[in-house]
Amino acid sequence: MPTNYIALAIPFFFVCIGAELFAAWRMRRRVYRFADAITDLGCGISSELSKLFLHGVMIAGYIWLYEHKRLVDPRPGALWPWLVAFVGVDFIYYWWHRLSHEVNFLWAAHVVHHTSEDYNLAVALRQAIATNVTVIPFYLPLALAGVPPVVYVTIHSFNTLYQFWIHTELVGKLGAAEAVLNTPSHHRVHHAINPRYLDRNYAGTLIVWDRLFGTFVEEQPDEEPPVYGTVKPLASYNPLRAQFHYFGDLLRATVRAPIWADKLRVWVASPAWHPRWLPAGPTSDGVTPATFRKYDPRPTQAQAIYVGLWFAAATALATVLIFEQGSWPSGRLAAGSAVVVMTLMSAGAICEGRRWAWPFEGLRLVAVAALVIAWLPLL
Repeated sequence: MPTNYIALAIPFFFVCIGAELFAAWRMRRRVYRFADAITDLGCGISSELSKLFLHGVMIAGYIWLYEHKRLVDPRPGALWPWLVAFVGVDFIYYWWHRLSHEVNFLWAAHVVHHTSEDYNLAVALRQAIATNVTVIPFYLPLALAGVPPVVYVTIHSFNTLYQFWIHTELVGKLGAAEAVLNTPSHHRVHHAINPRYLDRNYAGTLIVWDRLFGTFVEEQPDEEPPVYGTVKPLASYNPLRAQFHYFGDLLRATVRAPIWADKLRVWVASPAWHPRWLPAGPTSDGVTPATFRKYDPRPTQAQAIYVGLWFAAATALATVLIFEQGSWPSGRLAAGSAVVVMTLMSAGAICEGRRWAWPFEGLRLVAVAALVIAWLPLL
């Protein structure tokens, strides 16, 4: 099985988040909110846990195409598959990413990454479960082109890892690098909902694709600072709601659609499509940092400490599950994942002050106790 570089990078992610927090403190800037950051990380954890069960699907089709249908046979040690993979993965990522903003069912999968109203390194980890599936068909041509599975997985992983550091407000423009590479400045534009920035700068590593295909816009922080989030705010710290809320919107629109053609079109139309039978959604016209109001329920200090300690425990358990996936049975992985997800949901509910938060927390504690009792003989 190819090395899971994303999992290996988990300690690096947390070190960098700590460094960003320290740098922001030194600069007297507030770029993190506790509950929003917990939700970011919770979405990332749930996405990684889903791979425990989706990984075979994610790579099996690629391996089969490479072994049985590839058009070119690379000789052992050849350099060209790495070059093809580097350019091909980044080019395909651009088009998958762009279409994920232009086609409703792809946006339903991708939108979770945009629902934070902050912009920091934790937002980079706010990843979707469903994109683990929607992205698969886009990369299959690389198998036909003779890019070995290990090469593809490695380059794809590092393309993803590159994008981690560009999720920050603390790094300004980077001179000549802005012409070629995707940078924090370029990616701030991508996460902004200001009309002039909306749906721009789809790049992974190389910004040249946006420049080539007419989707590039330069950040103008003095003239129009970016405002982050989604045009229709999520207004929730529930990581599962973040993952699947837009699918719910599409299902409701499908039921409401008056004819079968519209029921299908709901899923393949642009997110901006609003026929007369579908109420128009909110717009971001005139949005500015001064007028935009973030969703910001805040836990008490005691609640934050409680949530933080349990979140740390859930992160540790998730890390164990990720690294033991090759040796543990699926039932044990599923039970551990369920407890982790319950912890993430409970954390969000407590931070929001939901009425059901503490009854659900009691149920979660029972599930934790049951898991510990079941696993004690295995230790």
